[in-house]
Amino acid sequence: MGEALASELQIDMNMKKKMASAIRALSMDAVQKANSGHPGAPMGLADVATVLFTDHMKFDAADPEWHDRDRFIMSAGHGSMLVYSLLYLTGYPGMEMETLKNFRQLGSPTAGHPEYGHAPGIETTTGPLGQGITTAVGMALGERLQAEKLGSDVIDHYTYVICGDGCLMEGISHEAISLAGHLRLNKLIVLWDDNNISIDGTLDMACSDDQVKRFEASGWNTIRVDGHDMSAISAAISDAKASDKPTMIACKTIIGFGAPNKQGTSATHGAPLGDEEIALTREAIGWDAAPFEMPQDVLDAWRSVGSKGANTHKAWLGRVSGLDQAMQDTLVKPLGGDVKVALAAAVIEAKRKFVEGGKSLATRVSSKEALDEILPAIPGMIGGSADLTGSNGTKTKQYKQINRDMFDGNYVHYGVREHAMGAVMNGLYLHGGFLPYSGTFLVFSDYARGAIRLSALMEIPVIYVMTHDSIGLGEDGPTHQPVEHLASLRAMPNINVFRPADSVEVAECWELACTAPKTPAIMTLTRQGVPLMRTDATAENKCAKGGYIIKEPGGERDVTLIGTGSEVSLAIEAAKLLEADGLKVAVVSLPCWELFEEQSSDYQWEVLGDAPRIGVEAAVDFGWNKWLGSNGQFVGMAGFGASGPAGELYEHFGITAENVADAARRVTGNA
Repeated sequence: MGEALASELQIDMNMKKKMASAIRALSMDAVQKANSGHPGAPMGLADVATVLFTDHMKFDAADPEWHDRDRFIMSAGHGSMLVYSLLYLTGYPGMEMETLKNFRQLGSPTAGHPEYGHAPGIETTTGPLGQGITTAVGMALGERLQAEKLGSDVIDHYTYVICGDGCLMEGISHEAISLAGHLRLNKLIVLWDDNNISIDGTLDMACSDDQVKRFEASGWNTIRVDGHDMSAISAAISDAKASDKPTMIACKTIIGFGAPNKQGTSATHGAPLGDEEIALTREAIGWDAAPFEMPQDVLDAWRSVGSKGANTHKAWLGRVSGLDQAMQDTLVKPLGGDVKVALAAAVIEAKRKFVEGGKSLATRVSSKEALDEILPAIPGMIGGSADLTGSNGTKTKQYKQINRDMFDGNYVHYGVREHAMGAVMNGLYLHGGFLPYSGTFLVFSDYARGAIRLSALMEIPVIYVMTHDSIGLGEDGPTHQPVEHLASLRAMPNINVFRPADSVEVAECWELACTAPKTPAIMTLTRQGVPLMRTDATAENKCAKGGYIIKEPGGERDVTLIGTGSEVSLAIEAAKLLEADGLKVAVVSLPCWELFEEQSSDYQWEVLGDAPRIGVEAAVDFGWNKWLGSNGQFVGMAGFGASGPAGELYEHFGITAENVADAARRVTGNA
C-alpha cells in the first residue's frame, strides 16, 4: 500500500534537493534565532528525511491521527528541528512559520526535544537517547498485533525511526534491538545517522562497535548506504520493506552537511552555527531565501507530499466502517464503547469472590486473580513480565503468548529487559488500541525508570506491576528488598503509586489504574500473605480517594494509625492493643498518596483527624511528614534490609504491632 501511495507523486531529483535544503535552512535559522539547539543532525539527515517522506511515508497531514498512518520517530530527539521542519513543510495543523520562529521558547510547541501532545505529528517524546527506538518497537508490535486481529486491509503500516550514535550507545538500545529481532518485527525500519560524531568529538573517543554486525547478530536485516545519495536511500527503504526481518539502514552522513567550515565536526552538534557560517552555508547549498522565508515552489512540493495520502486515507475509512461497532470503538481507545461498564462489573465480581473466599493472600496473588476477571473485559489489554511471570502474578487464565509466529496473543515475555519493557509498553499505548501492563520486582523499577518517567511526562496510563515490595520478600536479601523506591516513585510527578492493603483494595486499585485517563500506575504488591480486612463487595471504590478510614474509632479518636499495603494489618493489630488500654483508635489505609492529595482539605481532615498520628510502612520515612504532622511518629525502615525469613525481618527491624502501639502510647502520653 505504501509503494502504491509513493507512485502517485512524482517529484524530480532537483526539486527533492531543494526540499532537503529547505530543512537545512529552517533548522539552522531556528537554532540561530533561539541561540540554542542542535543544527547538525537535521542538516545531515535532510536528504534521508526528504526521501522517506516523499517516496515512502504513508500519512495525511490533514488528519495526523489517522490510525493506519506510518509512524515516524526521531529517536535522536535533540535533532528536533528536523521534525518541526517536516511538520511545517508538509502542512500539519498548528505548525506555522511563526511556530518555528519560537523554537525552544516558553509555551511554544517547538520544544527543545519533541514532546508528545505538544503538536500533531509528534508520535512520542524523545530526548533521553535510546527511548525513541525502543518505544518504536512497541509501536511496531502494536501494528503486528492489530494486523493479526483485523487484517491487512485495516492495519498495514510501517514504523520508521531515525536514531543516532548516542541512541545506540545507550544500554536500552541493546534490549530494544534484541527484542525486535527476536519477534521479527519486519515493519520496523531504523535509519541510523552514521555520522561518527558525538558531543565530545569523534566517535572513536568512546565507541568502536560495528553497529551493523551488532544488529545482524540480533536477527536484523542490514543495509549500508550513502546518506546523501537520494536514489540509494530510496532503494534501501524499498528493500527494507520487502524483508521478513526488521531492518537497520546505516546512512553514512555528514553532520551539519552544507556548512563549509563546520560540517563533519562536533561544532555543529549542539550549538548555533553563527551568522557568518550560516551565510556561507546558504551560498554552499544554493539557498537564496531569507531566514524563515520559503520559496513557493518548494513549499508547494512539500505540501503535495503532505496531501498525497488523502485518497488512501479516505478508502481506509470506508473499510473501517465495515468493522463491527465494538471493534470500531476500541480500534484506538482500549476503553472505548462499553468496555468501562464491563470493567466495573468485573471488578465487583473480583471483590465478591475475594470476600466470599475470605483468604489471606499475597497481594501479588490477589492481583493475578483480579486480572483473571478484568482481562476479558478489556480486549486491548496486553500483559507481560521481565522474566518474572510466576513471581509477578501477571499471567492470567486467558494467557496466550505472543511470539514471532503467533501475534494473536495477549502476553509478552520481555526477558530480562526491564527498561525496554517500559518503553515498549509506552509504544503499545501510543500506537493505539492497547492498555499494556507488565511486571518486575519493585527494586528493579530502577532499571525501568527512564521509561516510567516518560510515561508520566507523556500522560499515558500504562501500568507497571511491581511485586516483592518490601523486606517482606525475605531471604533474597537487601539487593532485592526495596526501601527507598516508594519514596522515589512518589516523588515523580503525574504517577499513581498504589500499595493496596488486601485483596479487595487490589481489585479497586486495578480499576483505578485501568481507567485513569492520563496517569500511569505503579502497582506495588507483596510477596507475603496479608489478611482480608475489607468485607464489602459493592460498586463503591473506597480507594478512589486515595485514603479512607478502614477501622472507625468508635468515638472521638485519641490517635490515628496510618498504614499502606501489608502494614495496614499491623496497624489494625496495634489498634486492638491500644483499645485494650482504653484508647479510641482510628486506622487509615492510604493506598495511593497521589489520589489522596487530590481530595479536598475537608476530606483529608475527616480521614486523618486532629489526634496524634502514627505512620507505619516497611520503607524509609521520606515524605511521611506531610501526613503525620509535627507531633507524629513513623515506624518503618531506616536503612537497607537483610537476608532472612520475612517474619524475622519485621521483628528485627521493629516493624511490629507492638512497636506501633508503643509509638502511639508515647504521642498520647500513655507510655
